[in-house]
Amino acid sequence: MSRYAPVNFPDVKFEGQFWHERLETVLTRTIPSQHRKLEEYTILDSIKLPQPPPPLRFPRHPNGFTVQVFWDSDVGKWIEAASYALAHRRDADIEAKIEAIVDDFEKAQAPDGYLNCWYLGREPDKRFTNLRDNHEFYNAGHLLEGAIAYFQVTGRRRWLGIMERYLEHIYSVFGTGPGQKRGYDGHEEIELALMKLYYLTGEKKHLDFATYLINERGRQPHYFDLERLEREGGDSKQPYVFANYEYSQSHKPVREQDKVVGHAVRAMYLYTAMADLAAEIEDPALKRACEVLWDDVMETKMYVTAGLGPSAHNEGFTHDFDLPNQTAYAETCASVALIFWAQRMLHLDLDGKYADILELAMFNGALSGLSRDGEHYFYANPLESDGTPTRWDWHTCPCCTMNVSRLVASVGGYFLSTANDGVAFHLYGGIATTQEIAGTQVGLREVSNYPWSGDIAIHVDPAKPTAFDVKLRIPGWCEGAGVTVNGEAVSLDAVANGYLTINRTWQAGDVIALTLPMPPVRLYAHPGVIMDAGRIALKRGPLVYCVEEIDNPGGRVQRLKLPRNAELRAETRADIFDGVVTLKAKALAIKEGDWTSLYRTAPPADDVATLTAVPYYLWANRGQGSMMVWVPEVQ
Repeated sequence: MSRYAPVNFPDVKFEGQFWHERLETVLTRTIPSQHRKLEEYTILDSIKLPQPPPPLRFPRHPNGFTVQVFWDSDVGKWIEAASYALAHRRDADIEAKIEAIVDDFEKAQAPDGYLNCWYLGREPDKRFTNLRDNHEFYNAGHLLEGAIAYFQVTGRRRWLGIMERYLEHIYSVFGTGPGQKRGYDGHEEIELALMKLYYLTGEKKHLDFATYLINERGRQPHYFDLERLEREGGDSKQPYVFANYEYSQSHKPVREQDKVVGHAVRAMYLYTAMADLAAEIEDPALKRACEVLWDDVMETKMYVTAGLGPSAHNEGFTHDFDLPNQTAYAETCASVALIFWAQRMLHLDLDGKYADILELAMFNGALSGLSRDGEHYFYANPLESDGTPTRWDWHTCPCCTMNVSRLVASVGGYFLSTANDGVAFHLYGGIATTQEIAGTQVGLREVSNYPWSGDIAIHVDPAKPTAFDVKLRIPGWCEGAGVTVNGEAVSLDAVANGYLTINRTWQAGDVIALTLPMPPVRLYAHPGVIMDAGRIALKRGPLVYCVEEIDNPGGRVQRLKLPRNAELRAETRADIFDGVVTLKAKALAIKEGDWTSLYRTAPPADDVATLTAVPYYLWANRGQGSMMVWVPEVQ
């Protein structure tokens, strides 16, 4: 297991333009606007337990389900994101809004500690009767993460205490003891939240319950069957809306699972907790299961953008190599959760392949879910569009809104890790921090215009001359990297698992220069991905690119074709989004004007055209229009 641990995100200050802009947007626009939406959609009112309960804002589906059972979780995620924002800049108004929410939760909490506003307000006699579908533990997990974040930032413990009382109630009802329910939630989340609470408090009971939940999952007889029979009667034949329990990754014990199945977000949350637990209790079987599942995602199921889940039906996975573009679901939450899992896997062995995916998901699959203005979102992230999808300002299930904001607000915690004798840089983008390494305070300043440029300078300033390791991630996408220390070249022959380790006695004023060449490249999909046969995707550094109609006037972008020998050119455009790097190439465009029928025997003619591509995460910020990531390639 790795000796390295992530730094605390508030200790990392952003000086580079890219992340500074995203962070400022989230702090000043996203989080305040999300609170307004929580009010507008009466989500905050639901915590007050109005009696009689008002009509449902979102009616029940034919199967009896309504998304309102998740509303507690949306509030919890907003508190978490807002708390992370407070770590960057205290805001009395935001703190007052959080305190008002905590007031309402405190009043709503039952005398025995139970706290779920759907059940307390509408179905008090049905508590813990349908964990399969209504997810009391999932809601509790997000509330707990919000309480932990708020305590860490402000030192106020009231909200955390409310959640600890709820956990004590859960611990009394569920477990392997006499008379306890041997249950777990259909939507994993509380497991990773409990690991956070254990790290915060050191109280083993939280680790023990997380261990129980992970070990219990998939055990036979299946808890969801027992729960259903008790809920609906012993002779119930009502079928589960999903064919089997692969949907919730509870089809068999977790250590026996070797294929990633079901709902993508649930899977990623589960695997995150599994990796946490494997590291904490040094469980080789659990670690091996995580590695096998990781390989399955990487080899057969992940979009080139780090999107996950092709199907809207189950918001998740179908079969190997099923990666349609226009109908891709690729939920924003799933890419955010993949980042969580990748970070945990990275700290098992400090293997750069996990940081590569963390970076890919960060810059592409996750950031695409948040608009440039910070107030519009994508729930699903297709890789091709006919121009009809638009970003929405809210959603009936607004999970992705707060997921992407809490990620951006805490993104500094993903950049580097420290151990007693070293520091490891995983991401680049212009940061400054001070960390204790080898018993010495060390100032670290990484200066770059990443991801637009791969020219990086790292200033190492220890309080006194001190020997320790500096580990630099050399991305898997990079060829021809170069490193110097104070102008003297450093050999990259010693790169291991994606990291170059430089060990020396560091002194104030030392500077590492890291050069990561970023030529535009073409990516080809595995032949099993039949949707992308004969097509290429464009990538530069960590960024995947797409072709949008606004940059390629003349009709739908699907008319464009890129010759195999066409040169790809990177071009800095100061007129787009305050400066981005676009890609350009000579291309062909199918002539559509001479078609008078749906079919004909004569092949289409081509015009000469110029193809312009922009980073995928920025698409759909300049009005409606067609888009594609995978471009047809011709000889």
